[in-house]
Amino acid sequence: MSVDPSSRATGETPARPSGSQPRELVVRPPRGVAASAVEVRRSARRSRTVSAYREGDRTVVLIPARMSEAEEQRWVGVMLDKLAAQESKRMLGDSDLTERAERLSAQYFDGRASPSSVRWVTNQNTRWGSCTPAEGSIRLSHRLQGMPEYVVDYVLLHELAHLLVPGHGARFWQLLEAYPRTERARGYLEGVIAADRLPQPSATDGE
Repeated sequence: MSVDPSSRATGETPARPSGSQPRELVVRPPRGVAASAVEVRRSARRSRTVSAYREGDRTVVLIPARMSEAEEQRWVGVMLDKLAAQESKRMLGDSDLTERAERLSAQYFDGRASPSSVRWVTNQNTRWGSCTPAEGSIRLSHRLQGMPEYVVDYVLLHELAHLLVPGHGARFWQLLEAYPRTERARGYLEGVIAADRLPQPSATDGE
């Protein structure tokens, strides 16, 4: 995948650019998930575009040689998010959401949040998700499809927390503190809202 849609968007493994200077990073994911190896390859022949693709159990990010360390870190994060969003869009159905919710509940809430159903819906345009504690049902907006996995996980955890605490008091937010990407996911969603100029949704408020 590239920031230029015309190149490296097919998932094919390109030949290693001559003159590149590979460097390996280790990206620390949420607790309970294995660390992800990232190889950064700098190329003097690459002047503008940044590309990324999966190569076995690692991710390769191709950047211009002139980039600073700060720019490199920023673009690695951007490209990892883009790849994750692409993969999330391909693979998550209702059954996947249910399994994911069960895994997240076990990992962060000791399995105490047990939904009766978890599914995508297309009628939620002003909120990312909703929960009906009395029924144990969770619904996620179809607009989340294609967003990075950590964002979908955050919304799922938000709604799972409503099965334990209906409102948004201190106890509710203490539950979400267990998820290390809460602030990053909230920032991502706020950015989507700003970009689309949508009305501020009730940020996954439970019903």
